[in-house]
Formats: sequence, structure tokens, C-alpha cells
Amino acid sequence: MRNGFIALTGIIALAIFSCKDNTPKYIDPNNGKELTLVKDAKTGLMVDAETKKPVYIYVDTEKKDTIYGETGKVINGHLIREEGKYEYADLRVKSEDGEYKIKGDDYKEKMEKDGDLKIKNGDVKTKVDGKTGEVKVKD
Repeated sequence: MRNGFIALTGIIALAIFSCKDNTPKYIDPNNGKELTLVKDAKTGLMVDAETKKPVYIYVDTEKKDTIYGETGKVINGHLIREEGKYEYADLRVKSEDGEYKIKGDDYKEKMEKDGDLKIKNGDVKTKVDGKTGEVKVKD
């Protein structure tokens, strides 16, 4: 009787652990590797858990969506593959003299020479001081 109980317990445990979904939640589409992402407390965007840097594009395997990391926007159907890498097709990027600008449908980002960063995502404006790291958000 005791051996039967132990065997039954082992079978139940095996069934529980074998049914667990081991599919990674986030994937980098450019290399297929699993990403560990966390929500940044200041910006509210998903960042790499280890480096704390924003992720350019990632796939949420649970929702089956491709996400533009800088804004959190679902970009299914808006990717192009150039030189072996996926790019978000709806963004326009301009870079000159140590500054860059990124523009999309409802998104703008500008990095100035002094390191100041300005982001407009819909109605939300975010400014990051390049020297102090101070973040200001205006709804």
C-alpha cells in the first residue's frame, strides 16, 4: 500500500512538472534568445533586467505580439528585415553632429549634444537631464 502511494505521488508530481510551460516569455527576434525584462520604475518601459537598458524590439510569446521597446507599442506587421536584422519600419531616424531624432506616428525622441533626452509619446512628455539624470514627466 505504501509503495502504491509513493508511486502515485511520483506520477502526480511528474504530471504537474511536465505540464509546466517552459516557453520563455520574451524573445529577441534578431537572435532568438530569451530576454529577461523588467519594468523601469522611472519610465514605465520594459528594460533588460541585467543592463537596465531599453530593448529595441522584443516578442511577447504569451500575447504573441511584437513590441517596440522604446514606447511599448505593439508593432505587429510593421517590421522589415534589413541586413539580417529586424527594424521597425514606421520610424524615421535622423542623426547629425552628435544629436539624433526619431519620429514615428505618435512618438518623437530627441537626444541633444549635451545628453539631454526629450521624448513625446502620445500626450506624455518626458525629459531626462543628461548631466543629472533627473526625469520629468508631463501628462
